[in-house]
Amino acid sequence: MIPEEIEIRKQQAVRFFECGYNCSQSVFMAFSDLYGIDTSTASKLATSFGGGMGRLREVCGAVSGMFMVLGLEYPFLNTADKNAKNINYKAVQDVAGEFKTIMGSYICADLLNIKPAAQPPIASERNELYFKSRPCTRCVMVAAAIVGRKISKVNL
Repeated sequence: MIPEEIEIRKQQAVRFFECGYNCSQSVFMAFSDLYGIDTSTASKLATSFGGGMGRLREVCGAVSGMFMVLGLEYPFLNTADKNAKNINYKAVQDVAGEFKTIMGSYICADLLNIKPAAQPPIASERNELYFKSRPCTRCVMVAAAIVGRKISKVNL
C-alpha cells in the first residue's frame, strides 16, 4: 500500500464515522476489503467495540478497529505457533503506543475527559456539537493512518 492509498483509507474511515458508524466500525471497514471482508460483515464484527466497548468507555473503539485489522494481517491460527502470537502482540503494542503518543491515551474515557464509567447504552446523537466537542473524528483518522502504515510497513 502506497502512502496515497493510506490517505484514501484514512479519509474513508472518517467518512464512515461522519455517516454514523462507530469509531471501531469506521477504522475496520476502511481496511476490510484487503482481507476479503465486505463492509456489511466488517460493520457487524466491529459493532460492539464502539464507545470504548459498548459505551463502557474502556479501550477507544478506533484503537480496537486497528487491533481487528492487525488480527487479519498478523493472525495467530496454530496454537503451537507462539511466534505468530508474539508478532501479533508486538504489532498491537506498537500501534497502541503510537496512538497513545499522538492522542495522549487509548482509553475512551481519557480521550473524552470524562470519568471512566459505563454510560447508558444509548448512542449519542451525531450533530454539530457532537463533532465539535469530541476528539473521535481525529481518533478515527489517526488510527486509520497508523494501522495503514503498520500493515504497509511504511514509515511516513
